[in-house]
Amino acid sequence: MMNDIENPLTLYSLNNLVHEAVSVALPARYWVTGELSEVREAANGHCYIELVQRDEATGTLVAKARGTIWSRVYSLLRPYFLEQTGNHFAQGLKVLLQVSVNFHELYGYTLDVCDIEPAYTIGDMARKRQLVIKRLADEGVIGLNKELQFPLLPQRVAVISSYTAAGYGDFCDQLHNNAYGFVFYTKLFPAPMQGNGVEQGIIGALDCIARNSELWDVVVIIRGGGAVSELSCFDTYELANNCAQFPLPIVTGIGHRRDESVLDIVAHTSAKTPTAAAELLVHAMLAQAQWIATVQQDVVDAVRNRMAGEKQRLQSLVQRLPVATALFMQGMHHKLDLWQKYMDASSPERILSLGYSITRVNGRAVRSIVDVIPGDDITTTVVGGEFTSKIIDKNSK
Repeated sequence: MMNDIENPLTLYSLNNLVHEAVSVALPARYWVTGELSEVREAANGHCYIELVQRDEATGTLVAKARGTIWSRVYSLLRPYFLEQTGNHFAQGLKVLLQVSVNFHELYGYTLDVCDIEPAYTIGDMARKRQLVIKRLADEGVIGLNKELQFPLLPQRVAVISSYTAAGYGDFCDQLHNNAYGFVFYTKLFPAPMQGNGVEQGIIGALDCIARNSELWDVVVIIRGGGAVSELSCFDTYELANNCAQFPLPIVTGIGHRRDESVLDIVAHTSAKTPTAAAELLVHAMLAQAQWIATVQQDVVDAVRNRMAGEKQRLQSLVQRLPVATALFMQGMHHKLDLWQKYMDASSPERILSLGYSITRVNGRAVRSIVDVIPGDDITTTVVGGEFTSKIIDKNSK
């Protein structure tokens, strides 16, 4: 149908023609894939989305369309999608939608969403998650944090969570009110635990902790409650890479039981809940306390055994002391007898009795011919007495 300048169409008429053409050309429902670039839930229960397609190589947009999920449909699709995928209908997800094509004279080209296939989204999320895990493994960082030695006494705890998180309160209560009276020092480094800010929030908190890493023994990341549907924010490469290469052991307590996030995989230790993360630290302290108690008891037992052995040895010595003393005294008496005999044999009287004599001049013993001169009076001692003589002459030999 052609018209000329003399008979122009109104915009409404043109749009009406497009509407009729679209209705004729695309009368059925179609399954279409795309990425949710915008999701907006209205107060009236409708959900308005923007669906885009990106070039696989460059990531640039190659197609875009607005869509509507009417409230009667959205009230059914929303809980179904959440139940099947564990995720809310949210920006960034790849989806497979059944749509009908509509062109409205006032609102233009839109897609009316009739149905959704959750398996497609689950598959895409799993594919992205596996790509992140493979990249971390290929780069050799996936197990780095696990290689760090866990502190024997993890008392200084840097906690990454949100201010108002119920899980953070549960964690602190379990930690500080533990049944064993162990003392812990904690500090909160706040970060969002849901939504688009999770990645940068946690990385920022890690950077703050790293600047004073010597002040902390361990880092605990607590999700602090929230829906299981928001776990995908803990599967990003940048977040996992930062945690894997962090210089302190990281414990996660993200609070989910069904799935394991990439953050759980790279962390030193993963606990299912914030409370379980606190129990892990308490049990680490308890293990050391029990070890110290065991060592203490071993020392006490060793000292006690040594004392018992020494007491037994002392008793044995006491029992042997009289005999040993008698033998010692007998030996000493024998030695004294020998010395006495030696002294008797060496006495002057004994020597004189053998025919020897002692000659003195001026009271000094004469030991050599040079000790006397002619004219000296000498006194000679022999057995039975002494006599006096005078030196008349002397001959040297």
